[in-house]
Amino acid sequence: MLKQIIAQFDDFIQLAAAADRRDSTDDDYDSPFLVNITYPNVSPLLRLPPSRWCSLSFDDTSHEDDCCSFSIRNDKLESSGNFEMFDPGKPPTKRNRKDLDWVELIGTTDPVEIMEDQIWKELPEDLFEAVIARLPVASFFRFRSVCRKWDSLPTSYSFSRQCDQVPRAQPWFYTVTHENVDAAAMYDPALQKWYRPTVAALPTNLNVLPIASAGGLVCFLDIGKRSFYVCNPLTKFFKELPPRLIKVWSRVAVGMALNENFSSGGYKILWVGCDGEYEVYDSRSNSWIQPGSMPSSIKLPLSLNFNSQAVCVDGLIYFMRSDPEGILSYNMKTGIWKQFIVPAPQHLSDHTLAECDGKIFLVGLLTKNAATCVYIWELQKMTLLWKEVDRMPNEWCLEFYGKHIRMTCLGNNGLFMLSLKFKHMNRIVTYDVTKRQWVKVPRCVLPHGSKEKWISCGTSFHPCFSNSV
Repeated sequence: MLKQIIAQFDDFIQLAAAADRRDSTDDDYDSPFLVNITYPNVSPLLRLPPSRWCSLSFDDTSHEDDCCSFSIRNDKLESSGNFEMFDPGKPPTKRNRKDLDWVELIGTTDPVEIMEDQIWKELPEDLFEAVIARLPVASFFRFRSVCRKWDSLPTSYSFSRQCDQVPRAQPWFYTVTHENVDAAAMYDPALQKWYRPTVAALPTNLNVLPIASAGGLVCFLDIGKRSFYVCNPLTKFFKELPPRLIKVWSRVAVGMALNENFSSGGYKILWVGCDGEYEVYDSRSNSWIQPGSMPSSIKLPLSLNFNSQAVCVDGLIYFMRSDPEGILSYNMKTGIWKQFIVPAPQHLSDHTLAECDGKIFLVGLLTKNAATCVYIWELQKMTLLWKEVDRMPNEWCLEFYGKHIRMTCLGNNGLFMLSLKFKHMNRIVTYDVTKRQWVKVPRCVLPHGSKEKWISCGTSFHPCFSNSV
């Protein structure tokens, strides 16, 4: 029954949002239930198709190479979370507004379904929020444009609790192509769609890069001033963290983890430098602390692998180091550092750590006799050795033969994104650890550009509207 309510409510949201755009008066905008909608001079053979119930804006000048974009936007409320979607399967077109809003259905005379005001206005508030929390992301943005009450739901405590009860969706990827947040793009693997985030509060004139994530939050680092920022890419809620206590101008590795109860416990961010300096930020106190010094058993300098992302497993942050080869871990609860000597596979390059169901994986390029392939290894806890579990299909690797390939790997929670580049060739694929499935990602062409982009850095995150910075 809940699934039926969700499906009907999604249709109602699209209908209400369409009606709201056709009537710009403030009185109608304030009403959350727009019913008994009639349009003069319209044949009963005409009805509004669901695919046109959101505000679409086609622009044939923003994309080339078989790409077009449309915007899910709210012209009345900036805070609704604007972002653009790129559809790689359709050419750019311009259409008449009437063609976008109406279509004639041949062979049917069914009237437009009317939402009964007397029924829907009595829908219990808790059931209403439970339905909204289970809507797809695109539907969520559509319904926020209907009224102010719905637009403010992400800031509601009761709605946040409803979102916490919903099983986690497949993670998204926040990527940067030109080491600037202006060239960022988000990828939804479930729908295989690219989105362009618009986080206006971030200082876009600086090199602000996504380096870590926890839940629905993404941590950014300004590599010039070494300032940290935390943002929810969907809601655009944004926060600049206080200055660090230790001034370190060399490169640092960063990890992020949620506390036990995110709703009240918040999150923590850890940075560590090669000389052993480190600090921990706690969102509950909004301050950095220095828990202590690195134990003498850990060799300094750390020789951290900055091309590898940090991964979090049950409050433990793992970093990769190269001298000696192995993994460095920090317990966010106890503040204890540990070092594990784990020899890397031979002929390995461009490798990074990853995680799935509490297990640690290694993703990297392995080259033998001019043949290059992507391999997946799993760390064996008893022997502390890497065991091969999968590799990219051979037919995909043939185009890499004899070429010097560069790879960037993003992702945790069992889904990895790999960007493979050689001169003018660029391939982006995802790998699902549980399904052992390789999927080619649609081309990513950002606005005002004609070339397919190569991912330079990024992170994965779980799309969530209720997580606050």
